[in-house]
Amino acid sequence: MPIDNTAFVGAVPENYDRHLGPVMFDPYAKDLVARLTVPADASVLELACGTGIVTRRLRNHLPPTAELIATDLNEAMFQYGAEKFGPGEKVEWQQADATDLPFTDERFDAVVCQFGLMFFPAKERAAGEIYRILKPGGVFLFNVWDAIQLNDLANTAHLIITKFFPDNPPTFYQVPFSFYDRESIRSLLTGTGFTQIQLTELALPAVSGSADDVAHGLLHGNPIVSAINERNEAPVAEVEAALAAAIASQFGSAPTRARMQAIVCSARK
Repeated sequence: MPIDNTAFVGAVPENYDRHLGPVMFDPYAKDLVARLTVPADASVLELACGTGIVTRRLRNHLPPTAELIATDLNEAMFQYGAEKFGPGEKVEWQQADATDLPFTDERFDAVVCQFGLMFFPAKERAAGEIYRILKPGGVFLFNVWDAIQLNDLANTAHLIITKFFPDNPPTFYQVPFSFYDRESIRSLLTGTGFTQIQLTELALPAVSGSADDVAHGLLHGNPIVSAINERNEAPVAEVEAALAAAIASQFGSAPTRARMQAIVCSARK
C-alpha cells in the first residue's frame, strides 16, 4: 500500500518536534508570528498546526483576550502539541480538514498557516474556505518552502534517499517543496478574491547541534521513514548513517549550519 504523505503518526510527531522543530520550523514561526497584528478581542485560526510550534509563538504573541484555535488534519500531531501547553493557556485544539472547515462564515480576524498549504490536495478549495471564514479585512498569513535546491538539508536527504532507491524512490520530499512558483501562489490568492497580496522571500540559517541529530529528524520526523521500511531494500539505519555523513561533510558535523529559504505570504479579504 502506498505511503500517505500526510500520515504523521507513531513516533513521527516527537521526532519532528524534537529534531526538526528547532532547526527548520521555529525560526520561521518566529518570523511569521511577528508579522501578525490583530485587535485585543481577535479570533485567530491556525491551520496545519502540527506539534504546536507556531501555536506556542501565537499564544505568547497574541493579546491574552484573543481567541486562538489550532487545527490539524493529523490528530497525533496536535495532540502531541497540546501536551506542551498548560491548562491555563487559552488554546482550543481541533481536528479539521482545510478544504472543508467546520466554521461559520466571517468567523476569524486572521488565519495563519505555516508550511501547510503545500500538503493541501485541493488548494483552490482550501483558499476558498479560508476566504469564507475570514471577516472582511481579515488577513491570511502563511509561508511555504521555496525550491528544494535552496533548502540544503531537505535536498541532501532527498538525494541520499534516492541513491538507495533509484528505481522506486520515496516521494515525500517532493511534496513540501512543490508549491513555490510565485505566480501560482499569487494566482491562487487573486482567483479566490484576496487583495493586498505580499510575497517575501526569506532565507534563514538552519542550525542543528549535530549532523546526526538533524539526519535522524529528516528520516524519522516525517512519513518517509514508513516509505523506506515499506520498500524493505535498505535498513533505515543504513540510510540514516549515509545521510548524517553527507550532512557532516557539506555543512559541518557539530554544529551543522545549512541554508534554507521560504516564501512568506500575506493577503487580505
